[in-house]
Amino acid sequence: MTTQDFLKTLKTAKRAFPSAISQSLNHELTPIKTLINSSFNTISSPSKTPSSHSTISSFLSSLSSHQLHSFLSDPSVKTYDCLRIFNIVLHYQSDLSFKPDIHAHFTLICRLIKSRLYSDAEVLLQKFILGANYRYPFCDFTNWVENYCKESRIITKLLNMLLKLYSDHQMFDMAVTAFEYMVDREIERDEKTCSVHLHALVKANKVDLGFEFLRRMVDSGMEVSVFSLTIVVSGLCGIGELKMGRELVEEMVGMGVRPNVITFNTLVDACSRRWDFTELDLVLCLMGREGVPFNDMTYKLLIEGYSGSGKVDEAKRLLLEMQDKDFDVETYLYYSIIRGYCRLGNTSSGFSLLKTMQEKDISPCDGTYWCLISGMCKVGDMGQVKELVNEFLKKGGEVNDCMLNELVNGYQKTGIMDELDELKCLVKMSSPKNLVRTPLILIPKLSQYGVY
Repeated sequence: MTTQDFLKTLKTAKRAFPSAISQSLNHELTPIKTLINSSFNTISSPSKTPSSHSTISSFLSSLSSHQLHSFLSDPSVKTYDCLRIFNIVLHYQSDLSFKPDIHAHFTLICRLIKSRLYSDAEVLLQKFILGANYRYPFCDFTNWVENYCKESRIITKLLNMLLKLYSDHQMFDMAVTAFEYMVDREIERDEKTCSVHLHALVKANKVDLGFEFLRRMVDSGMEVSVFSLTIVVSGLCGIGELKMGRELVEEMVGMGVRPNVITFNTLVDACSRRWDFTELDLVLCLMGREGVPFNDMTYKLLIEGYSGSGKVDEAKRLLLEMQDKDFDVETYLYYSIIRGYCRLGNTSSGFSLLKTMQEKDISPCDGTYWCLISGMCKVGDMGQVKELVNEFLKKGGEVNDCMLNELVNGYQKTGIMDELDELKCLVKMSSPKNLVRTPLILIPKLSQYGVY
């Protein structure tokens, strides 16, 4: 045979061999492709009518595992068509002569990931991981990945998706197993996925495991975000470990993780609620060193904490500082401080702050008037009570039973009997329903002073 004849023969073989393979494959996949082009192409989920079930059952009874694998691996078939047929196969598994195995599942999952159909891939992975018919051990997943999946991008996405799925369903031990596998194989860990795991642990009241997992992240060389740090700090604060939370922030600062105002507000809130001002001072000092300025929430948390614990002057100082920085000062902050002053018996400072509110055109809430009136009655400072009650009524307030009782006790304590005539007018000015609701125990006292 001449060289020219040999080249012609070789060229003919190159054309014929792929064609033979293609014809064989097309013949093998004809039943599945026929199903794609049939009426099932117009439905989004397997039909449950008797006729369609019969047609699908007939098709599935003749389907082999090899045909299914070939179909799912065929690059000429659209990924979405693969997903549709596979969903039908899963829905009618009882008509199959075989059970779709791990290779079929992960072949399609990887195709979905490659096509960036991540939500579909996650749904299928969830069926495979949590479905009653499967539950393969983790080593089977990793064996398949090592033997059949060669694209690093897909491997990374698949393992991170698996970690997230374990976390979402509180399979925390398996999530750690997946994480350690990625560390050992030097597979990139998605920091956002890890933060999802941290959040799931904290939400499940497993803060200790969240703290340990953050350590694993750091030890593995990951770049930890301030979001992940804040999740763990929030969990520690939730169980009262304020010092541990603050020390964790200090440690992470040394590793280059810069806490933000949300991180610090988490600590400020926990310290303020527990009136742990020693720890709070350390947190504020750290906040200053890191150059993180207060935002409006920082001020609100501090003002509520200080005013509730009796450090009312400090709360007032912060409120005025808040105003100087043009933050929006809400009415309830004034109320918190005024209430704090009244609890201490310092009604004059409370009244002075009320005047400051009015000068700044901030309308006091009903609770503000109630605190001042009640506080003044308790200490016998009745000089401005009439003014407050009149102002309260002009704004549409109602003198209820509790306020009536406080007023009567206040006037009785000071012995200013002349002012009790004013009380009668005040009761008449308030809503008539208050008179109906006046407790019987108050009637003798009120009638003694001419109200009834």
